Amino acid sequence: MDVRVVNQNLTQVQADVLILPLFEGAAVAAEIDQAMGGLISQVMGAKDFTGESGQITVLYSGGKIAARKLLLLGMGKESKVEHRSLRRAAGVGARAARESGASSIAFSLPVLGNMSEAKVAQFVTEGALHGLYRFQSYKSEPKEKSQVSSIAILGGSEAEAGVACGQAVAEGVNLARSLTWMPGNHLTATILAQKAEEVCQAGNIEIEVFDKKGCEALGLGLLLAVNQGSKEEPRFIVMRYKGNGGKGPWLGFVGKGITFDTGGISIKPSDGMWDMKDDMGGAAAVLGSMATIARLKPKADVLAVIAATDNMPDGDAYKPGDVIVGLSGKTVEVRSTDAEGRLVLADGLAYAVKQGCEKLVTASTLTGAANIALGPIRFGIVSNNDAWEEQIFKAAETAGEKGWRLPHDEEYYDLFKSPIADMSNTGTGRSAGTTVGGLFLMKHVGETPCVHMDIAAQIWRHSADKFEDVGATGAGVRTFVQAAIEFAEGK
Repeated sequence: MDVRVVNQNLTQVQADVLILPLFEGAAVAAEIDQAMGGLISQVMGAKDFTGESGQITVLYSGGKIAARKLLLLGMGKESKVEHRSLRRAAGVGARAARESGASSIAFSLPVLGNMSEAKVAQFVTEGALHGLYRFQSYKSEPKEKSQVSSIAILGGSEAEAGVACGQAVAEGVNLARSLTWMPGNHLTATILAQKAEEVCQAGNIEIEVFDKKGCEALGLGLLLAVNQGSKEEPRFIVMRYKGNGGKGPWLGFVGKGITFDTGGISIKPSDGMWDMKDDMGGAAAVLGSMATIARLKPKADVLAVIAATDNMPDGDAYKPGDVIVGLSGKTVEVRSTDAEGRLVLADGLAYAVKQGCEKLVTASTLTGAANIALGPIRFGIVSNNDAWEEQIFKAAETAGEKGWRLPHDEEYYDLFKSPIADMSNTGTGRSAGTTVGGLFLMKHVGETPCVHMDIAAQIWRHSADKFEDVGATGAGVRTFVQAAIEFAEGK
């Protein structure tokens, strides 16, 4: 996608559609209204367009301005516009422009008292590219659809950095979305590792990929147990971005890479199992964030780990009741083979600790309980360190994502005690499922500050709206990226 900043008068910019954001109750700029012969104020005066959030009105310019069409985009009340709502509005506007047949669009940047032009440009760019994303399906005869090939952002020099950042973030998010969309037979652990190698080669990131024998040599007992029932080999993917020259300190990212989850011996119901291709959404978020970090170049050293396998049932599969030793040295009694994500993540986290990471962030589609607790609005945050938890919570807010801190009282650890091992991989009932899943991970990192983001309810949109199609969302990428930026700044 060609995205560029253009310092031009609104009436002179060449585009199929010029998008004009307007706040609820605010007057339109006189210059563009006069050029349009007062048409905009007439439409607003008749209450056909009020500026309500998400409202769209398309006007033909009739040659009165250089753009062929003018799209009025409702922003809602100015006092309520923040990062998320700005990004969403831009995506709604871009999608509406595409539906009107545009191949080139231009955005006039709204002026916000609480946000710099660079930040406005960033979130407008993010939103437009997010909204315009489409997954290229596997249909043998895909329908021809209109495409937007260029976006002009109307702004000054300050907008340049914002657009560059917004494009890097959006394309990292969209990479994660594309990976999450891929069916299990098109994205095995081996193929996921190949995708990681492509990202690392493009971004000058060091990468090591461990095959099954390599995993055995490392002692990744939990990952290997989950892989036992599969004909596909596991892959343990380690990426090193040396933004601080490899001198440290190191920030660790770990993603769950279950490329398809049947539940194993504790098999899932068949209804909806096809969606379990998205169980590697955490790994996709890590990989998308690394692609973005390589472009933004924060001065931080980041170690990223993806533990990848599918979870299948056969005669060799691990079983409920088995006791397994992980890389951390902790023993785990398996109560459910469908609680496999926390097993592979535990080995990934233990590896990051052994490599010297001082702080850790992990993301996964860990528990269905996260949807029960928080719904699709906020992801669950579980941690072993209050200060680090608060920092990641705020990083998510800054990045325009929403998390919520769940408790980590010592008593919660009692919920997954085992009579024969250091711990079990599930609790004894349905109580506090998301907290139990997150705290299981904390048992494998020692005292290293660690935050887990349970993005199970955010990774997939099940119904389309004005902003997003049905499908993968790329949840978690923005928070990972912001965490790396703040780590580089020493926050």
